[in-house]
Amino acid sequence: MSAPSPGRTRLLPTPAPAATIWIRLYVGAVFFFEGIQKFLFPDTLGTGRFDKAGIPAPGFFGPLDGVFEIACGALIVAGLLTRVAAVPMIVNMLGALLITKLPILWGDAPLFSGKSGWWDFIHDSRTDLAQLCGSVFLLIVGAGAWSIDARLARQGARPLAT
Repeated sequence: MSAPSPGRTRLLPTPAPAATIWIRLYVGAVFFFEGIQKFLFPDTLGTGRFDKAGIPAPGFFGPLDGVFEIACGALIVAGLLTRVAAVPMIVNMLGALLITKLPILWGDAPLFSGKSGWWDFIHDSRTDLAQLCGSVFLLIVGAGAWSIDARLARQGARPLAT
């Protein structure tokens, strides 16, 4: 048996308690189901929404976003490569906030006509902010004790047979 790679030993160990599973299940499930909805309802949640928001190449980026949300959401729920899966979801949420929600502050948000100012922004950003915070949390602490990452890390920490 060979020693685990240095990258694997840094990505998988997680000092987080087993209760982290609650954050992982919420964050992962929201991404997973939102990704599926981009394909089920492309006009309102996928390509059409990307087009209305002014995102270039919506026919490419809408489905691509859906694929990333499904894949990363499933990895986060499973607790497999959680830190790796959290990174694109952090970028995803930063993009959603900057492109679709930030314009609410000055009343120029194509997806939110008639909304303007701080209170509308913070209200309509609440899920994105929760997903961003949850993803950053998982990037920092890892998947927790009840995860595939933790199991793989424990297996990698076992003494090597000679």
